[in-house]
Amino acid sequence: MASPTELRMDQLPSDPLLHILSFLSYRDLVNCSYVNWRLNELSKHNPLWKSLCSKHWLLMDVDRQKNGVSWYCLFKLYYSDLGRYIQYYPVLKTAWEQLKSFLQQKCPHIIASLKEGATEVELNDIEAQMRCRLPDDYRCSYRIHNGQKLVTPGLMGSMSLSNHYRSEVLLDVETAAGGFQQRKGMKRCLPLTFCFHTGLRQYMALESAEGRRIFDCFYPCPDLTAQDPAAINMFITGSCFSEWFTTYVNNVVTGEYPIIRDQIFRYIHDKSCVATTGDITVSVSTSFLPELSSVHPPHFFFTYRVRIEMSSSASPKAACQLDSCYWKITTSHGNVQGPGMLEEFPVMTPGKVHEYASCTTFSTPSEYMEGHYTFHRLANKEEVFKVAIPRFYMTCPPYREPMVQTQKTSASFTSRFDDHKDDGDSDGDSDGDGDGDDFGDLKGINMVALEGALCPRHM
Repeated sequence: MASPTELRMDQLPSDPLLHILSFLSYRDLVNCSYVNWRLNELSKHNPLWKSLCSKHWLLMDVDRQKNGVSWYCLFKLYYSDLGRYIQYYPVLKTAWEQLKSFLQQKCPHIIASLKEGATEVELNDIEAQMRCRLPDDYRCSYRIHNGQKLVTPGLMGSMSLSNHYRSEVLLDVETAAGGFQQRKGMKRCLPLTFCFHTGLRQYMALESAEGRRIFDCFYPCPDLTAQDPAAINMFITGSCFSEWFTTYVNNVVTGEYPIIRDQIFRYIHDKSCVATTGDITVSVSTSFLPELSSVHPPHFFFTYRVRIEMSSSASPKAACQLDSCYWKITTSHGNVQGPGMLEEFPVMTPGKVHEYASCTTFSTPSEYMEGHYTFHRLANKEEVFKVAIPRFYMTCPPYREPMVQTQKTSASFTSRFDDHKDDGDSDGDSDGDGDGDDFGDLKGINMVALEGALCPRHM
């Protein structure tokens, strides 16, 4: 009986081996190169690394031709510089490119305010200055662009009412480090944005302390009822930098945030908030203003933007004029109904669009409004009809408050963050300032009802 023929690696055809290798990660591909001479040779096959360069570094043929090296060498070149960020780079680089492409068409002057990326040495020096490590997703984004110049309008969105204007700049890392907080109530918090007009800032927590989870992005909100000025509540805007930034970019490039007067306005439009009555369509978008809101006392400020449009196919005889509006507001207490205030009474003709912004405050963090407008025909003033205003919701971001505040409200409070009991909540306060590292309660939209809502007022 013939003995079985021994099959050696160097006798196997290349094509099936390369096909198998094409399913491996860059780490596994490198490990295969150490197995034997044949796999070492195959693992450096250019098409394998072309795919990995595209996946991790978003590189194309023009990038390889510019560097004049193989795909394998190009991958090593990028990895030696950006390897620690390989988990975040493709996502953040894509977000930046999408944002710049969109703004180049809509708001080119904002593009001009972006700064070149920071170097590894510069980021390391900032960490040494603050004596605190920066998260890798933050560092990765700042390697691509080091924030923007201190100009208006800011990259991170604007809001404008008749007597209030806000525009947030994405701070460069040097300016952010200068505002790094060590004070009680804001310990180890790094500013991400800044508004010249209101002083509003968003922060990122660089450690778990004082009711914050590490890497939380938030708007600080002082407790106006507390005796301790360091009592800070937080409106949470993201669980980490990459989520915070990419979510914002997605809202911009998908048109969720409108461009108004060459600025990004952070109104959120729910596609269901549209109602058509006859030839007239009404749509509503909303926004929460943290700089005008507080958790204690409960005061939540919202603005909403209404768009009224008459179809261009409507008959000229359908021309009409707005007379009044009527609102039904639903809160945790029930319903509040009554006439609303209008400052303009536009005449609507085929194809005409009328937009206006208004605002309202509530003592609960989630409510909704709906109602109707009353119009009369220009050709016959006796012909009066109603146009539906679709239901639209106003919900503030989730907020957290320090443990000391929650205990002030209820002495029997028990933290619901038991899954973080190893994050320092039983170690005491090593700094001796009484801040502690305990987490407070995360509040949602179904909190206990407080006081009734105020009727909308036009600004």
